[in-house]
Amino acid sequence: MKKLLLASAASALMASGALAEEIKLGIIFGFTGPIESLTPAMADGAELAMKEVSDSGKFLGGSTVTPVRADSTCIDAGAATAAAERLVTSDGVAAIVGADCSGVTGAILANVAVPNGIVMISPSATSPGLSTAEDNGLFFRTAPSDARQGVVMAEILLEQGVKSVAVTYTNNDYGKGLADAFQAAYEERGGSVTINAAHEDGKADYSAEVGALAAAGGDRLVVAGYVDQGGSGIVRAALDAGAFDTFHFPDGMIGTKLEENFGDEIDGSTGQHPGTDSPGAAMFQELAGDAFDATSPFSPESYDAAALILLAMQAAGSSDSQVFKDKVMDVANAPGEKIYPGELAKALDILASGGDIDYVGASAVELIGPGESAGNYRQIVIEGGKVTTAKYR
Repeated sequence: MKKLLLASAASALMASGALAEEIKLGIIFGFTGPIESLTPAMADGAELAMKEVSDSGKFLGGSTVTPVRADSTCIDAGAATAAAERLVTSDGVAAIVGADCSGVTGAILANVAVPNGIVMISPSATSPGLSTAEDNGLFFRTAPSDARQGVVMAEILLEQGVKSVAVTYTNNDYGKGLADAFQAAYEERGGSVTINAAHEDGKADYSAEVGALAAAGGDRLVVAGYVDQGGSGIVRAALDAGAFDTFHFPDGMIGTKLEENFGDEIDGSTGQHPGTDSPGAAMFQELAGDAFDATSPFSPESYDAAALILLAMQAAGSSDSQVFKDKVMDVANAPGEKIYPGELAKALDILASGGDIDYVGASAVELIGPGESAGNYRQIVIEGGKVTTAKYR
């Protein structure tokens, strides 16, 4: 009888396609740096998906998932690369959720992920340049490219009758890529960009930058920066000088820190960040409960990034990036049963039995072209000192 039970257990493990093991996933975000107020909720979102899969007992023969965090700094490519290298060589992660900011994401992809054959899914790196990066099929993102955000920004401003703007952007891949995409889309639709100027993060005084922006003029100031760094410095200097009183904020500027920094001083300002009012967004918020702010920018996308990695592993029957990388697009898109937050156990069952899933997740996932989100956006307006939803688009 004992031999029979052992044989049955072995057969069950073989049928599952994998032996139970601890699988580590890296989470590399800027826990310090210019978006440090956003990254805790992003990491919590990713870890929620990992816990859901682990707790199900249905993942790769009963395997568990352990998150390992690392600091990308968001801006220091050398530090980010070193942190990612440690995740792979010392911690032995099978894949990486991240990175967050575009410049460090590109550095990690080129210097760590590709040489080591490790899958990366970023929830927030939005530079258009990443769409054509050499990635050997290893890089995906649940956030849309800023080529799309630039168009959305242009449409929002023109719909509001804003015909001319000054633009300032943080001087890196994210800021320049977004500013250029926006200018092209805005001018193509009849808008006028009076100035498109970079600013450096970490400065104590932005009066010179604001002076140049004010001299150029414009109905509104577009601030393609970081809420925990120079972007907020620009806004404070502009308000203090009386240069601008309303602003437009892309994704890197939107969060509770914006409310804390400026309150009703910026009432009437507008912006957008990736987001959706899909059923999955509400389900994600219910799943998170009071544990963290599930409406924080890129937290839903972080849950989805981790979920896609784990579901692709299940579909491939392997935690080896070289094996499961080819399943990411399959589990993300139709055909198959739609899967939402809180339904990862169901998805694992379907995949284990050879079925198909269409992972919708918290951010209405649909991966296009080079493995990036097609793009949904939450349009916001500042009212009473609070970031409020105007509509989704």
